[in-house]
Amino acid sequence: MGKNILASSSPRRAEILKDKYVFEIIPSPYEEVHTTTVFSYAYVENLAYNKAKAVVPLVKEESMIIGADTVVVLDGKILEKPHDSEDAKGMLRKLSNREHQVVTSIALINSKTGESVIKSTTSHVVFNYLTEEMIDYYVDNFKPLDKAGAYGIQELPEGYVKSYSGSLENIIGICPQALDECFQRLLFRENPLK
Repeated sequence: MGKNILASSSPRRAEILKDKYVFEIIPSPYEEVHTTTVFSYAYVENLAYNKAKAVVPLVKEESMIIGADTVVVLDGKILEKPHDSEDAKGMLRKLSNREHQVVTSIALINSKTGESVIKSTTSHVVFNYLTEEMIDYYVDNFKPLDKAGAYGIQELPEGYVKSYSGSLENIIGICPQALDECFQRLLFRENPLK
């Protein structure tokens, strides 16, 4: 019996997927090495793939392993997770009154065959003008150091986001529709897991 394995310690991804998928969580041991701040889909997709691939040796039976990586992109540059509170505040200043993109790449690997599918989803977010008081309040109260771009859209107080387009779940951490497509593409390529 094949299993689904979420190769992520993100509680946000688990929360999004729990109503639709049955899965176990095995946090990926892959050590992320950020070699560039210049955005490309290949860069993010490679991170997602490596996260999933690092879990393959940890499973004994045939499994579908889900890896994901989310980045915030402003003017073609990647905003990673902030190093500290001041870094977080600096990122929010950059995002203030601007449109940016949130890209989540998903890699799905069959642990037995090594077959894989990768898909990226892009959403767009526009922030209102953020005052220093708004920035300080958010960073001090919501501790955004574990989030790309120094924010989680699901916890931002009212008035911070002007608008967004595309998948909200994608902005939070993973797009279920994109994962559905990955499963369809991989299962039609291989025999479905019984």
